[in-house]
Amino acid sequence: MQEKASRNKTLCLTKQEQADLAARAITLKKRETLNKIKDSVIWQDMFEAIDLLPEKCVDLMIVDPPYNMTKNFGNSSFKTMSEQQYAKWLDSWLKKTVRILKDNASIYICTDWKSSISVPFVAGKYFCLQNRISWEREKGRGAAKNWKNCLEDIWFFTKSKDYKFNIDAVKVLRPVLAPYKDNKGKPKDWFESKQQKMRLTCPSNIWTDISVPFWSMAENTPHPTQKPEKLIAKLILASSDEGDLVFDPFLGSGTTAVVAKKLKRHFIGIEKEKEYVAYAIKRLAMANKNPEIQGFKDGIFCHRNM
Repeated sequence: MQEKASRNKTLCLTKQEQADLAARAITLKKRETLNKIKDSVIWQDMFEAIDLLPEKCVDLMIVDPPYNMTKNFGNSSFKTMSEQQYAKWLDSWLKKTVRILKDNASIYICTDWKSSISVPFVAGKYFCLQNRISWEREKGRGAAKNWKNCLEDIWFFTKSKDYKFNIDAVKVLRPVLAPYKDNKGKPKDWFESKQQKMRLTCPSNIWTDISVPFWSMAENTPHPTQKPEKLIAKLILASSDEGDLVFDPFLGSGTTAVVAKKLKRHFIGIEKEKEYVAYAIKRLAMANKNPEIQGFKDGIFCHRNM
């Protein structure tokens, strides 16, 4: 393993560490009870494992599937398909999740702008569409003959019209541009914080306060499409309560499970790549010592760079 620069906080593992950590994951042979698999990383192909999960056990499902582009993920790769083929692939696993979701469960599906075309048509067959969140990727690459691609979507579905949404848990702290006072001279819906006038505001479905993990952030791993902990924290806080079960069938390097643990939720994650399984288990162990989430402190999401 090459020596890292002093400010490079990217998590790295040797081959032996990967093997030792991955050995702590579980593999399902038969349908198990929830108590046996809760708070576990399942090292297995999702198409095999998902049929072995118990019925109606999941309160919140967060999915970050491969986008419809050619991409390498460890020892496997995903190849670009036609829109029709990609929609068929989405349907092949999404329909399997209906059985394991509670009736009041929420579902978030991450996509890029192009893959986003297929999601509402496929997921809409099984779930109730509530919204589409668009968030700005700070590290979007430039293009010589097109607009810079720095936008991704998260589709918000629920299994029924009965679902949780904890608005007070995801309000955003922002500076007040017009600090009005009531007729008694008291602040109207704002307060002083560190000599600044601030307000907690309801979040919209446009997010511009997210930083994609990079080399100087302790949450960063070698996974090519890792989602920020702050982003996942918003979804978990809004659509689950402490003690609920959060499920991620494409766990990658473990962000959903890690954030669920930090926010006192239970989790189940499925990942087939040994390397990423190891990173997920390592990060879960690290969360025991450091439950902090960058950009979220004392129950408040801060605006970018505050």
